Amino acid sequence: MFRRTVCFMAVLMVFVPAAFAQEADAISGADTAWLLVSTALVLLMTPALAFFYGGLVRSKNALNTMMMSFVALGVSGALWALLGYSLAFGEGSAWIGDFSMAALKGVGLEPNGTIPSLLFMAFQGTFAIITAALISGAVVERMRFPSYMAFIALWGLLVYAPVCHWVWGGGWIGEMGALDFAGGAVVHVNAGVAAMVAALVLGARKDYGREALLPHNVPFVLLGAGILWFGWFGFNGGSALAADGIAALALVNTMLAPAACLVAWVFLDYFVTKRITAVGVATAIVVGLVAITPAAGFVSPTGAIALGLISAFPSYLLIRWRTRTKLDDSLDVFAAHGVGGISGALLTGVFASVAFGGAEGMIDGNAAQVGIQAVSILAVAGYSGIVTFLLLKFIGLFAPLRADAQSEGLGMDISAHGEEAYATGEGAVLLNDEEAPEHVNGLISVT
Repeated sequence: MFRRTVCFMAVLMVFVPAAFAQEADAISGADTAWLLVSTALVLLMTPALAFFYGGLVRSKNALNTMMMSFVALGVSGALWALLGYSLAFGEGSAWIGDFSMAALKGVGLEPNGTIPSLLFMAFQGTFAIITAALISGAVVERMRFPSYMAFIALWGLLVYAPVCHWVWGGGWIGEMGALDFAGGAVVHVNAGVAAMVAALVLGARKDYGREALLPHNVPFVLLGAGILWFGWFGFNGGSALAADGIAALALVNTMLAPAACLVAWVFLDYFVTKRITAVGVATAIVVGLVAITPAAGFVSPTGAIALGLISAFPSYLLIRWRTRTKLDDSLDVFAAHGVGGISGALLTGVFASVAFGGAEGMIDGNAAQVGIQAVSILAVAGYSGIVTFLLLKFIGLFAPLRADAQSEGLGMDISAHGEEAYATGEGAVLLNDEEAPEHVNGLISVT
């Protein structure tokens, strides 16, 4: 009996530590390190977007425009942890997750693949934040800040989270076989369509079509585009969820596609206008980044170059056309992100290669993949557009969506925040005959 007990204890001493070691090894240090860096890179993209958007508006609205991105860090980030993550990645149904992980219940340091579950949640949260912030570019210089905050809060839960579940959380689009490596449909088609609907609901700025609404700081635009490109290496490369060959492929493609798009855009700009604009170059970088997003881990580097070249044309032509219409999508969010995302998603179905990423597209003989991509685009666009419209109308029942004409004329920096982006004093004008500017702690505020 004693001998049996000793043998049994010896077996336990050998196999139990090995079992624990095997569980610990499920989390890869290399993969975790890469996702830690990628999460930080993607989070940096939201301040980068603030500079990109902020430079494109008039100086009296620069601070308000940048604040629309920064406030998403708080509103969308907190709500993602409390409810959004569970709705997107909870088991639920084919249409939406459940509340099993609300307030991060059960989300800790246990493995999710080869990284901690908590890190996966944070990485996905950075996507939710920037997707909401992207929409702001269509409503700048006129949307009331409290209404905007209410909108992105509801939109993140009722639009972004369900669409994310459809594609990445075990929902019906993912099961259908649609390819979306890092968010062509989830992020860019989703935000682009929402932005266009928001622009239509709010209506044009009061000076739109009557005077030139020019960017006030083009170096800010270039700075924002450059940091966006830098952060996008985490956006796409991190979506491999591992420090492996697919991450390397996604990173290389994220370098090449925007480069190709930029070249095509420069030629288009010169052919059409005989000038090559800095804003055009910055826009081309963003369009190329958007277009490669759904394809980054599925196409070859030469496929990425082709995708970048092709994607320049529809976005460029739509921007040229939009400026001649009454649609005041202020910073061309739909043309850059919506159309760029659509182009990229469709071209993913064309260029996806078994030799790179294991997906089979039209060039590998699977022409049906393009149809699957089209269905996913139509579903996301239709759902996003309809629910965005309903949400804006719902918020409008309780609070005005637009600033009044006086506040819009004064500038959203002073009227919404009591601050100026540039301390020139030009914003210190009277809202009406009874109201006077008051200096508080060196800042101009209007009481």
